[in-house]
Amino acid sequence: MLDWKTNSALAAGKGATVQQFVAIVGDHRLEAEIAPWGEGRLRINGRDIAHVDDAKDRRQAFRAIKAVAERYVETHMNKIAVPMLPAVKAKLLEGKKGLIVGIANDKSIAWGCAKAFRAFGAEVAVTYLNDKAKKFVEPLARGLEAPIFMPLDVSISGQMEAVFERVTKEWGKLDYLVHSIAFSPKEALQGRVVDVSREGFATTMDVSCWTFIRMAHLAEPLMKKGGTLFTMSYYGSQMVVKNYNIMGVAKAALECTVRYLAAELGPKGIRVHAISPGPLATRAASGIPEFDALLDKAKAKAPARSLVSIDDVGVATAFLAHDAARLITGETLYVDGGYHIMD
Repeated sequence: MLDWKTNSALAAGKGATVQQFVAIVGDHRLEAEIAPWGEGRLRINGRDIAHVDDAKDRRQAFRAIKAVAERYVETHMNKIAVPMLPAVKAKLLEGKKGLIVGIANDKSIAWGCAKAFRAFGAEVAVTYLNDKAKKFVEPLARGLEAPIFMPLDVSISGQMEAVFERVTKEWGKLDYLVHSIAFSPKEALQGRVVDVSREGFATTMDVSCWTFIRMAHLAEPLMKKGGTLFTMSYYGSQMVVKNYNIMGVAKAALECTVRYLAAELGPKGIRVHAISPGPLATRAASGIPEFDALLDKAKAKAPARSLVSIDDVGVATAFLAHDAARLITGETLYVDGGYHIMD
């Protein structure tokens, strides 16, 4: 929760025309201006972020602005190093054990998934890319009480197999797998699809699509009583999104892969899904030019008028791992506030 304080330089109280509240997060200054007739504005570092004009009074306007501010902090600039798990009333996934691949820091989609699975009672195994990433991921793994914490660079032969060997030795089974990795060389990602080199295309497809197939192959014998495989996609797989380029091609292949794997593994009780979040300010997204403009567009255009958070994605993913979703498979689930239905 943000710590809002009244700006003492401005008038306050019931007689004030407009009240201003300030919250500080690291180097960022958040300002909420609230009018008694139900209008409110949120500025962060002097930049207009949100405007509310349909609240019934000052209190309702302030609640709406606070909610937007908290979502923005969580999505864009949350610097909290200590992992915090959401409180739940039911351990819906108690007894389930799973592997989550792709946590880079506390802004990662994979971290949102890990928090949700753990909060719902599941055990979580975690990987990290390399020694540089380890210092960011290790405190998160501790917060999850992860019994397995191993390096996994899919470009290094044998590391993927080593992780699954450890899972076999430690647990002897796997109930769910979250594959949340993708990569494209800069020259491939930022260039035209028509100009992509063979090497750039091969690397993009290998990391972003084939690794999911390989992980499914390794997970299959561990899912003796069924399970669920997840991978992360994006709207750019179906529609041309500016600057998404060759990654859109890879995500289209990934979504097709989900359908084929679902058909092949379904008789064993193994479900397969792609999760397609709306745009999120993750480290991976930082490689996409003009990404801030894409965030602004998504927020303005989505029916929910809100950006998705990693927690939203995590809870939706965890739901599909529950036995209540046992007859749902082969889907691409959009978690984007309805953005994908709009023209």
